[in-house]
Amino acid sequence: MMSRRAAWMASFALGLLATGIACAQERELVQAEELLKQKQHAQALQRVESYLASRPKEARGRFLKGLILTEQKKSADAIKVFADLTNDYPELPEPYNNLAVLYAAQGDYEKARLALEMAVRANPGYAIAYENLGDIYSRMAGQSYDKASKLDKTNRSAPLKLKAVNEMLSGASH
Repeated sequence: MMSRRAAWMASFALGLLATGIACAQERELVQAEELLKQKQHAQALQRVESYLASRPKEARGRFLKGLILTEQKKSADAIKVFADLTNDYPELPEPYNNLAVLYAAQGDYEKARLALEMAVRANPGYAIAYENLGDIYSRMAGQSYDKASKLDKTNRSAPLKLKAVNEMLSGASH
C-alpha cells in the first residue's frame, strides 16, 4: 500500500505529465498559426490535424483548420468546417462570419446574409459582421437594380442606382 506522500507524489507527477502534454499540444497549435502566417499551408494543416487528433471537437483548432483550407482554396472543405463549428458552438460569431465570406465569394449572398445575421445574434458587438452584412445588402441591392434594369428598359433610376452601388463597392475594396 502506498503512503500518502507517495500517492501525492504519483498524483503530482501525473499532473505534470498531463500539463506537459497539454503544453506540447498547445505549442503545436501555435506553430500551425505561425506556419499559416508564413503561407506554409500544407505544413500548417498537418500540425492542426495532429493537434485535433487528440481533441477533435476543440473549437480553436477547428477554426484554424477552416482558415487554412480557405487559404488553400478548398472552399467546400472550409465551408464544412465552419458549418460544423456553427452547429457545435452556435455562440461563436467568427465561424458564421467566415462562412458568410465563403458564401459571398461563391455569389450566394442569401446564405451569406443568413450566416452574418447569425453572427450578430451570437455577438451583437461584432462590428466586422455588421460591416460584412452591409456589403452583402449592397451586393443584393445591386442584383435587384440590375434585374429591374433588364426587365424594364425604360426604367431610368435602376441603372443609376446600380452604378452608384457598384462604385461604392469598388471604392470599398481598394
